[in-house]
Amino acid sequence: MSKKYEGFAQQIVDRVGGKANISDVYHCQTRLRFKLVDESKADQKGLEDLNGVTKVLINAGVFQVVIGTHVAEVFEEIEKFVDIKSNKTQQESEKKGIVTTVIDFVAGTFQPIIPALSGAGMVKAVLALLVVFKIITTDSQTYYLLNLFADGVFFFLPMLLAFTEAQKLKCNPILAAGVAAMMMHPNWTALVTAGEPVHFFGVIPFTLATYTSSVIPIILIVFVQAYVEKFLNRWIPKSVNLVFVPMCTFLIMGTLAFSVLGPIGSVLGGYLATFFEFLSTNASWAPAVLIGGFLPIMVMFGLHNGVAPLGVMQMSNLGYDSIFGPGCVCSNMAQATAGLVVALRTRDKNTRQTAASGSITAYMGITEPILYGVNLPKKYPLISAMIGGGLGGLYAGLTQTHRFATGSSGLPAVLLYIGDNSMTCFINIIIAIAISIIATAIITFVLSLRFEKKDSDTAEEIEIIKADEEIIMAPVAGKVLNLSEADDEVFASKALGDGVIIEPSDGVAVAPFDGTIVTLFPTKHAIGLVSPNGAEVLIHIGINTVELNGQYFESFVKQGEQVKAGQKLVTFEPEKIKDAGYATQVMVVVTNTTSYQKITALHEGDIKNGEQLLKLKA
Repeated sequence: MSKKYEGFAQQIVDRVGGKANISDVYHCQTRLRFKLVDESKADQKGLEDLNGVTKVLINAGVFQVVIGTHVAEVFEEIEKFVDIKSNKTQQESEKKGIVTTVIDFVAGTFQPIIPALSGAGMVKAVLALLVVFKIITTDSQTYYLLNLFADGVFFFLPMLLAFTEAQKLKCNPILAAGVAAMMMHPNWTALVTAGEPVHFFGVIPFTLATYTSSVIPIILIVFVQAYVEKFLNRWIPKSVNLVFVPMCTFLIMGTLAFSVLGPIGSVLGGYLATFFEFLSTNASWAPAVLIGGFLPIMVMFGLHNGVAPLGVMQMSNLGYDSIFGPGCVCSNMAQATAGLVVALRTRDKNTRQTAASGSITAYMGITEPILYGVNLPKKYPLISAMIGGGLGGLYAGLTQTHRFATGSSGLPAVLLYIGDNSMTCFINIIIAIAISIIATAIITFVLSLRFEKKDSDTAEEIEIIKADEEIIMAPVAGKVLNLSEADDEVFASKALGDGVIIEPSDGVAVAPFDGTIVTLFPTKHAIGLVSPNGAEVLIHIGINTVELNGQYFESFVKQGEQVKAGQKLVTFEPEKIKDAGYATQVMVVVTNTTSYQKITALHEGDIKNGEQLLKLKA
């Protein structure tokens, strides 16, 4: 296991309030998702200032840290610093609203099964290609087996949902899956096929309904099961509950599933299917337009987690998804295109780099980096993408385009639109995507003529200002070391920027130039400054000293204050910090390193504060 992100992970844990403040943590494709005991303890600004963190969001009761496609590697290191078992007994301090609670429940139930649905969906796409190009026939054993590979997930969907919903509701997921297994047992299917009335103990009628590939019934059943289990665990003695709680759960829930909850769920599912068919026939354009145009807004507020499962439900009922998939892929392609145009138009090196890499990721279906890194901050690319995505969605809706399997919503997703032995939906989604890309590119380019002109003028002015070399003075006295010798991997790898270390000989930190305090952490261990010429410098005192919560530190400035070179910023007590078990290295880092051609250390060995430390060449 790589330790590349170990220091980065530690900083994230520190800034969300430490491991004691984390009741749960998991990740999706791009985000770390924390459930915190007390959100007020999290330093949102400090997290967003970390190089490697694109954005911090609080949606549906979840504290989300947007990292990017390498989030799984960061999560592996996060796990080392947290103790979920000890924290799960703590209660979250804030109450959620009804909408937030519902979205949180739906997301927690459906998100864990997305990889399985995506994998099965791509197998379906491969199968459709093999049939369309006449490589195999629909009556061959290969077709039969590949179809089995793909349909297994959808056939046993109730079991998967039962497991994830039980985890969400904190009841026994194995028992929940066991109840779902009853409902898909071949003997029950045989009774339904026979069509003769079924009565439990000759009294309780069991409604004849098929539950394979269904969604609503099992959601209702496990919801009730969570309360039944809690009741049984409360009243059955601990000495025998290992045997009697599962037995009673199966007896109670089996009876309720076949007699009441399952039939209710089937009726609701039928109404839902009727609603989907109504949309497909009378307003096929509406879902694709709304998702295509407003998906970025939904993502920002976490609403997409409540809408995306509608596509899964529609597929389980009708065999295709026209609710979420078409609009989503059009929106994602529009987001990617808007970012690409910005990359071609902007003169800011950092923005260009972020936009170029983010647009590539977005074309593969993951839009958070480009959304939060470029399109949302600049605003005009976001507006362009919403218009372009809506236009593409409109075409997809009017042509009743739908996908035949669930999967990602990037360019590879076009294969999911091959089905029913036809290429019609595939051709239509290609056209819809082309409309989104072309419309977005034109609108973004036109708007960039106005908005990027300002940025370009500013950039040119900055380049003129930076024409001469800029000197950064030493903020503390001590011994200058190479940044690679930092005891923190993030600093040593220069992930936060180039610079040096100073092993301090005293406890006074001063301003390295005339400038502005842009960041002053509440714990006083880190100060961010910007010079009139645009140099952004971070003075970070000690390693992991954020854990001291300001102890042994005293600040003499405030965020936003204008300071003069040599002005006292912070005092600290190196010996007491060492005695507390923390390194006292002071990292002096230029966080906008990419804005400079070369950064040179001007001093080796001992240095006094105020002496020349770094030279920045634009």
